[in-house]
Amino acid sequence: MFFTGLTEWTPGNLILRIVVSLILGSLIGIDRGAKKRGGGARTDAAVCLGATLVMMTAQYIELVFPGKADMARLAAQVISGVGFLGAGSIIISGHQIKGLTSAASIWICACIGLAVGIGFVDGAVVLTLILLAGLHVLPHIERSVYRHSRYIRLYTEVRESGTVAVLLHKLKVDGCEIDMYDITRPGTSGQSFTVRITAHLPKHLSKESYLETLAGLDGILFVDTM
Repeated sequence: MFFTGLTEWTPGNLILRIVVSLILGSLIGIDRGAKKRGGGARTDAAVCLGATLVMMTAQYIELVFPGKADMARLAAQVISGVGFLGAGSIIISGHQIKGLTSAASIWICACIGLAVGIGFVDGAVVLTLILLAGLHVLPHIERSVYRHSRYIRLYTEVRESGTVAVLLHKLKVDGCEIDMYDITRPGTSGQSFTVRITAHLPKHLSKESYLETLAGLDGILFVDTM
């Protein structure tokens, strides 16, 4: 533990906690902003600083009014409350959901701020470094794993409900194991049905060529992977 002394209530420690909180929150925000993702340095830094202040306030109340503060409860309120802010960065566009990682980074910034605010700077610094490393390394690992995965998520638009049965039958005949499917019916007449399917393809089928085969079925307006 390199920063054990930061748990003591001194002016120097308080200033250092605030500075560390600003730096760690900004690092995560800059990393997200550089990738053109939601959040950004100002948002993540503000969340981290706010959480830090909550824990510093809780420690202050405990020092000035012993037994009157419940630091664990204040921390719990921050962890649950910041979820509403994170939810605002989640965008559902068509058949894609974006912003989940940005929402998670905002929540993590709050947790880091709480740790720094109470003086547990070691844990906050280590977690920030590991998080930043993971955000850069994991995408490469994911792409490698997904490239060899036999599971496929299909987003399909069909002309009528009868085509859904034809599509599902085609998948089963070709040896695909359907894990899950969901059908969204049109709100008005003339609109297409939306079908989302998660299936396991047998080894002899190529994902790219099989998509072209499905797109050629009668009644299929659009098909793509999610």
